[in-house]
Amino acid sequence: MAVNTGRSVVFVTGNARKLEEVVQILGDKFPFTLVSKKIDLPEYQGDPDEISIKKCQEAARQIQGPVIVEDTCLCFNALGGLPGPYIKWFLEKLCPEGLFKMLAGFEDKSAYALCTFAYSTGNPNDQVKLFQGKTPGKIVDPRGPRNFGWDPCFQPDGFDQTYAEMPKAVKNSISHRYKALRELADHFIENNDSSKKARLEGNSH
Repeated sequence: MAVNTGRSVVFVTGNARKLEEVVQILGDKFPFTLVSKKIDLPEYQGDPDEISIKKCQEAARQIQGPVIVEDTCLCFNALGGLPGPYIKWFLEKLCPEGLFKMLAGFEDKSAYALCTFAYSTGNPNDQVKLFQGKTPGKIVDPRGPRNFGWDPCFQPDGFDQTYAEMPKAVKNSISHRYKALRELADHFIENNDSSKKARLEGNSH
């Protein structure tokens, strides 16, 4: 678990598996304790950045404190980036097989997974910060366990396994979520180190 410095930030999710994956990727250097909380947020529409910012602002309003929200897109190049932020609904209705069949009439099966983490300090005057990770790949006939969304039909470039078939450690080292979380962790670690340094310099006067 992240090192407990007495400071916590709420990660909005009702998915224990996702929380576990996020904590694992952030590692011990992350200067906050991550606390998960499930809250109902409106289903916003728009481009991925816009949706993430609106969701984060609403979550911060409800939590009244520092909050992180995540938004994941699966974008098919042949469909101009769709399903994109609406992948959750497509997956619910079509399952991984249906997602693969959506591209039956297209030669181009390439896609990319995009993950956006949005952070708010909880202060409505502060700007929401976005951290993004993108993994290119292609949509394939589903393979592997069915316990994590669209993982069975997404095969990242350079691999012959789908996300679902990969050992967790391998997936966590190349996934869109990993890349976005590394950005987020680096930002917090850097800021934490800077504030520690400033405090130490202040104390030495």
